[in-house]
Amino acid sequence: IYADPAKRLELYFRPKDPYCHPVCANRFPTSTMLLRVRRSTKQKQQLDAKDQIQPEVQFEMEILGIVNTVYKFQGMSDFQYLAMHSGPDGKQTSMYDKVLMLKPEKEEFFNRDLPLYIPPPIFSRLDTPVDYFYRPDIQHREGYNNPQVSGENLIGLSRARRPHNAIFVNFDDEEIPTKPLDAAVQNWKKVCTNPVDKKVEEELRKLFEVRPVWSRNAVKANISVHPDKLKVLLPYLAYYMLTGPWRSLWVRFGYDPRKHPEAKIYQVLDFRIRCGMKYGYAATDMPVKAKRSTYNYSLPITVKKQGSHTVSVHDLKQGLGSAGTSGAKKPPSSRYKLKESIYIFREGALPPYRQMFYQLCDLNVESLQKIIHRNDGAESECTERDGWCLAKTSDDLRDSMSLMIKQIIKSTRPALFSNTTSSEDGKEQLAYESAEDEDDEEEEEEDFKPSDGSENEMETEMLDYM
Repeated sequence: IYADPAKRLELYFRPKDPYCHPVCANRFPTSTMLLRVRRSTKQKQQLDAKDQIQPEVQFEMEILGIVNTVYKFQGMSDFQYLAMHSGPDGKQTSMYDKVLMLKPEKEEFFNRDLPLYIPPPIFSRLDTPVDYFYRPDIQHREGYNNPQVSGENLIGLSRARRPHNAIFVNFDDEEIPTKPLDAAVQNWKKVCTNPVDKKVEEELRKLFEVRPVWSRNAVKANISVHPDKLKVLLPYLAYYMLTGPWRSLWVRFGYDPRKHPEAKIYQVLDFRIRCGMKYGYAATDMPVKAKRSTYNYSLPITVKKQGSHTVSVHDLKQGLGSAGTSGAKKPPSSRYKLKESIYIFREGALPPYRQMFYQLCDLNVESLQKIIHRNDGAESECTERDGWCLAKTSDDLRDSMSLMIKQIIKSTRPALFSNTTSSEDGKEQLAYESAEDEDDEEEEEEDFKPSDGSENEMETEMLDYM
């Protein structure tokens, strides 16, 4: 916990109880000292006015060190839930010996009749008391409709999602839209209030004229636009593909990639860096970070404000410099631009994340382009799995890209591959795409479901426009 400043320290009153809810402490900077105090008492034959013996007390203090971080438990500790059953007479009976399996049990243990015990699915998100100021009903503008709340959700949204009026198209849909929704036009006209916004609109139009299909990351790397305004601008100029070889991409209105074989270069490739013992390196050895990780999850159960950092003597000696001033701001023309590596794959460079969505035209490696263009001029059918490419093209691309990445990792961290005993073993491990190694992966590929796209950031992008 101490190694991660964003995490909270948890204290369990009953560590062996899996149903015990912890109390959490927030981290604060401090400048204090840790003292050791010894109190020694000696009996002296000294009488006071009342003829009583007065002991002689001495204190010894020693500074052990300096404390610069403290954890304070400031939240309420009454969020507890016990495995108890209330009988007809109101008597509480413990159920821990019935619901906890502390040792291997026989079949009779699982077939016993027990009272219904369902722990709460979620505790309060706050462990500090807050004042709630009740307000009268909000007076909305004319034409406002209350958002529909689904009865399937036990916990609703804190607010209604703002609609951005994007048009979603599936691969099986026969028609594609030729113009945006009226609401999308009105939204953009309402937001486009200055010359900068008008310039961004023209730049995005030119991008779609040069290339009719774009990913959102590729757009962000080519024009500088505020992310919130891009959410409104994209539905004004393009529609969103949900499934098929162009899933998670934005397509210019009126352009149907299913009817143009040359659109295969715009297809998407869901590439994930492979790691594991059979590849020679584990996930912890990867020099590429993951976009999300459950191990870095911070409990959202308190309103935590970041404590102000105390300026140390070291900071004063170093000076604030350019990092502490506002003079190092990016110019407006590139303030929101992303790096090219966010959507372009180059030989000799590692991707910024372990999972990337590349368009085939953005794989800037000659050997990869040869795989893509193997059937140029002979495209006969556009399928939902492979689009206009040959079958298993995505698999061949992933294999080649994985080999390139392994070569880079091997050159930067040769100690990971020092266990190779012979040159042939090394070759086999370097290729690592033998039939034996890839049995599991090919079985997964065979279970392909046409309507299932890739998750995480694709779903996040979809939710932004729904």
